Amino acid sequence: MLDANALGESTSPYLRQHADNPVHWQQWGPQALQSARDRDVPILLSIGYSACHWCHVMAHESFEDEATAALMNEHFVCIKVDREERPDLDSVYMNATVAMTGQGGWPMTCFLTPDTEPFYCGTYFPPAPRQGMPSFSQLLTAIADTWSTRRQEVFDASAAIVTELREHSGGVPAGGRRVDADALAASVAAICADEDTTFGGFGRAPKFPPGALLEGLLRHYERTGNEDVLGVVRRSASAMARGGIYDQLGGGFARYSVDAEWIVPHFEKMLYDNALLLRFYAHAARVDDNPLARRVASDTAEFMLRELRTDNGCFASALDADTEGVEGLTYAWTPEQLTETLGFEDGVWAVGLFAVNSAGTFEAGMSVLQLPAEPEDYERFARVRSTLSAARATRPQPGRDDKVVTAWNGLAITALVEAGTGLGQPRWVDAAVECGEQLFAGHVESGRVRRASLGGAVGEASGVLEDYACLAVAAAALFQATGDAVWTERMTSILDAAIEHFAVPDDVGGWFDTADDAEALVTRPRDPIDGATPSGASTMAEALLTAAALVDHISSARYAELAAASLTRAASILERAPRSGGHWLAVAEASVRGPIQIAVSTAPGGDLLSAVRAVAPGGSVVVAGTENSSALLLDRPPVDGLETAYVCRGSVCDRPVTSAEEVSFALRR
Repeated sequence: MLDANALGESTSPYLRQHADNPVHWQQWGPQALQSARDRDVPILLSIGYSACHWCHVMAHESFEDEATAALMNEHFVCIKVDREERPDLDSVYMNATVAMTGQGGWPMTCFLTPDTEPFYCGTYFPPAPRQGMPSFSQLLTAIADTWSTRRQEVFDASAAIVTELREHSGGVPAGGRRVDADALAASVAAICADEDTTFGGFGRAPKFPPGALLEGLLRHYERTGNEDVLGVVRRSASAMARGGIYDQLGGGFARYSVDAEWIVPHFEKMLYDNALLLRFYAHAARVDDNPLARRVASDTAEFMLRELRTDNGCFASALDADTEGVEGLTYAWTPEQLTETLGFEDGVWAVGLFAVNSAGTFEAGMSVLQLPAEPEDYERFARVRSTLSAARATRPQPGRDDKVVTAWNGLAITALVEAGTGLGQPRWVDAAVECGEQLFAGHVESGRVRRASLGGAVGEASGVLEDYACLAVAAAALFQATGDAVWTERMTSILDAAIEHFAVPDDVGGWFDTADDAEALVTRPRDPIDGATPSGASTMAEALLTAAALVDHISSARYAELAAASLTRAASILERAPRSGGHWLAVAEASVRGPIQIAVSTAPGGDLLSAVRAVAPGGSVVVAGTENSSALLLDRPPVDGLETAYVCRGSVCDRPVTSAEEVSFALRR
């Protein structure tokens, strides 16, 4: 019997948060699973993540309670899993939870047979009966009794749910409607019809910031010139940037808004959200020459560098939702606090500017800062923000999950590169290069990728498809920014490993989320739907599409064929559930447009590259260097000694041009 809590040596900050629980928590692994078989008891699987508010609540109410822990230890082998470290386990058991209950979320609580088959699943359970829910202790007692006295019912339930999981694990079939301009127009029309025209964004509360979806819509506008689509993008971007979901003092976005108006956030700040939104806002700033989008992009990049960067130059996963167990403690203000901090005149001005009132927009008369309109006096605005930021820094601060996740750092690299090159911020590109070097040094070994690390120590969890795909996209972005061929070598190494280990045999364009040599679970995850982060499958399509423009003809043909086959699977997603295919839309828009490739053949004293990067549409591939220095520059010299841009769409190229005006004209064609 495993009779001690074994989480203290974990590389997951979330698991370490539970190392002092009286529960005999184990990490998922052969020893814990064998213990369940040896003891002939079920597994109690608890899945969450460090920034999760209700995970903390259930921990305080139940996992820190001696009596509850005694029940858990007596009747179960208790296993804790960080969903961010083991997305494969999270995917399998979340599907089981949704199948059993019709909904999912975290904390996730699943009861499994010793062979890991789920037979009862739920999410949060209270310490006392509440609103029709049993107490957690009542549930534990009932499950233990059923296991002891009616075990066949358990096996029947687990067999039924495993059968259902396997029947629905086939991914999206190939065939159906082509992903062409007409299909994309229909998808975009359906997405725009779901717009909340009153408050911006899509759907009802809670509202999540749809970074990848807005990127896809913005690319559609660039390709078609559809002003109605641009209007949807503008309204959503403005509403989020002016709401409380955006940190008006420090930059960066919270995970979601609990209301439809973007006012009150759920306060955790996730790396992946901010990376996706940085990519979108930096793109929007270039397309629309929008000062609000430019400021949000700049402040979000600076937030990531200031508050999420780890000692080795990578990026931490998240800031917690709570500060010392209290939501909003760091971020919310009263009118009196503003005037005390700023003085009467600036305080009154800030109260109006940030929509703070005595009733409060949050709790206990506190308000989350908003910015309903642009300030008339930007110098005063900067001074007030600086003073309030300094005062806020003296408050207790939320905890940080220092875990470095490969996929999310890949998203951060891509966003920083595109924002830095497009908005003329080389420091952001330098940070991306440092992060990329660290990831390839620490998270990649013999072409295989690990999921996460903590403090430089790489965890045991293998990389999943999104880790490989996001890292390959990041390497492609770093090559475009630096011209250093080492990044194309690293990109192809990762892509080739992903193709070897994740491709579905005899089903070209299909992708599993776990490798062929990964731990065998009750089902092998294969989910192409875009969620809070782009799916591994849609990101592989992006990686392959981009890589095809950067490598030799033989490799290019192979990658392009796989990209096209992968995109055929997006057709049914974009037709039936287009809001669940935001990244698929972005990749498809790039594909339908060519993708656009711009090769700048450099010459002394030229500055054409900066102009190209400022106007290149989203999804374009932009490289620069001397003639023959890379695949896109083969036999492409400067013309008449001037820097020259070669603009191509797929395999069709325009005549070479030598001025920014000519490049802009070629791209508008």
